[in-house]
Amino acid sequence: MRAIGLGALVLLAAPAAWADEGGASVWLPGQFASFAASPTPPGFSLDTTFYVRHARAVEGDTFFRGGGAASGLSISEGYFFLTPGYAFADPVLGGQLFLSLTFSVGHNETSASGTIEPDGSARPPTVDSLTGISDLFAFGSLKWQRGEHNFMAYTAVGIPTAAYDPERYSGLGVGHWAIDAGGAYTLETTNGFELSLTAGLTYNFVNPTTGYKSGIDGHVDVAASYALSDSVYVGAAGYLYDQLTPDSGGAVELGDFRSRGAGIGPQIGGSFQLGATLVDVNLRGYAEFLAHDRPEGWSVFLSVSFARARHLPPARR
Repeated sequence: MRAIGLGALVLLAAPAAWADEGGASVWLPGQFASFAASPTPPGFSLDTTFYVRHARAVEGDTFFRGGGAASGLSISEGYFFLTPGYAFADPVLGGQLFLSLTFSVGHNETSASGTIEPDGSARPPTVDSLTGISDLFAFGSLKWQRGEHNFMAYTAVGIPTAAYDPERYSGLGVGHWAIDAGGAYTLETTNGFELSLTAGLTYNFVNPTTGYKSGIDGHVDVAASYALSDSVYVGAAGYLYDQLTPDSGGAVELGDFRSRGAGIGPQIGGSFQLGATLVDVNLRGYAEFLAHDRPEGWSVFLSVSFARARHLPPARR
């Protein structure tokens, strides 16, 4: 699911391993924003998200992708995520249980100005594109509400269903299983101010195709908004992504490489009712910075969610 970035041509027969294999991670930075821990209307819901991103390799970073070490890498990608979910009306451990499964299709186009093969030979400029089904993501959470304070604990599983080829520059999946777990807090005040923070850790299993094991990743998504009316809010969102432990394994010489990146940007959203259906819309964009062992650029999320219109949080009625 993630963009792949490559840096300078520096390695020959024994290429180094790059953080989060090829610069790709299971967690999509910025995927949580405002109202992350707010209660969900009981019953079935459907979330749809359009995601686009353009990024380039940061000068000085080097990646191993497409079977060699490549330079001048540029990535353009777009995905459509479809997430059916169900929120249980009866409490579980005093909170609201929510289960979902995310399906996605995407397009990835990657270009490189040059590549050094493991045997030392040079490959000319290359453009590779791929369209298809990406990995599945199962998600489960418990949410608790105490007045203006909302809390969430969650677990997510990355399921490698996308076709995976380490010899290609473009990819729609990471090629391995992963488990992500964490929590979120949302403050919703009666005067329309909202603040959300989501944090978690990702444990990556071994990629069976390459024998490579990405390190443990940490991530924090944060967002704040202010209600301009009963149905419209504006604000800002940001994220910090940091690999906590180095990668290991694979038929490469390893070093203490760790990926890192951050992003910040504006957001606008709102809620309205169509008959018995509540529709939530959120548009946000991120300018990326502080990248290391990851590509850097910009990304945009457009999310539209549908649920039965009942039991809305007080600040969103």
